[in-house]
Amino acid sequence: MFGNRSNIVVGLGGNLPFQGSPTATTLRKAVQMLASRDVVIRSVSRFYATPCFPAGAGPDYVNAAVALETSLSPERLLDRMHEVEAAFQRERIQRWGMRTLDADLLAFDQLILPDLTRQSHWRDLPAAEQIRATPDELILPHPRLQDRAFALVPMADVAPDWVHPVLKVSVRALCAALPEDERAAVRPI
Repeated sequence: MFGNRSNIVVGLGGNLPFQGSPTATTLRKAVQMLASRDVVIRSVSRFYATPCFPAGAGPDYVNAAVALETSLSPERLLDRMHEVEAAFQRERIQRWGMRTLDADLLAFDQLILPDLTRQSHWRDLPAAEQIRATPDELILPHPRLQDRAFALVPMADVAPDWVHPVLKVSVRALCAALPEDERAAVRPI
């Protein structure tokens, strides 16, 4: 059993309304649903309007990050996140497709899963392969974290000093290393 952790960060996003509610409302409700006896919400970032990724794949997104503590293992926390997604009728039809809610486990303390070799393989995967290939296991930290302003900008609100255990760089520095136009496209709502 895992003890309380303070550097666990979940990314939330969506670009489709759920039962007529705006995406920001869905994200707020998802945070409430994620909280439980086993999951304590420590902080929630501002909500951000972000361009659809990949470009042209649908309406723009609303993204946020949640810092939490849990006694759950990373795999069980991911199961809980999938339960929350299902409650908002998340359908996994198309990779990076439109969705009512997406919950990604971005970081779980300093854990590297399943191991450094596999994490590095997925982190270094060429862009064309990223679209076609899907890991069949939990990869931590999230292998695309360092590349995505829509994840890093909200994460900087709740865990700016978290250091990537492989890259040895803080969220603040990873965010600053992104192209300025990508950071500027992530706008607080």
